[in-house]
Amino acid sequence: MAIDVTEATFEQEVLNSDTLVLVDFWAVWCGPCHAVAPVLEKIADERKDELKLVKVNIDDEQGLAQRFGVMSIPTMILFKNGEPAAAAVGAHPKGTIERQLGLTSQEAGISS
Repeated sequence: MAIDVTEATFEQEVLNSDTLVLVDFWAVWCGPCHAVAPVLEKIADERKDELKLVKVNIDDEQGLAQRFGVMSIPTMILFKNGEPAAAAVGAHPKGTIERQLGLTSQEAGISS
């Protein structure tokens, strides 16, 4: 289950996390964002011991979107040790998103 984060909770939930954090930058009006949401939930569910999924509504949190250079949505940024490690833009199949984010077992050392 994804956690909604704001400017006030971003540091605690993402930057200070002991696990990988997948941040989904999205908006209510974005069709592709809604299409990719179940895919991201599945990725997070399959890696629940190693990865946390959080969502940032760019309409409510424009500062976070600007801070991380989000120019189009959906944009997914994988954070490792509080730093952006990989990103994927657009609604794609699960395997494509996992490859773009380096979440395949060989690239990240994470079991699939």
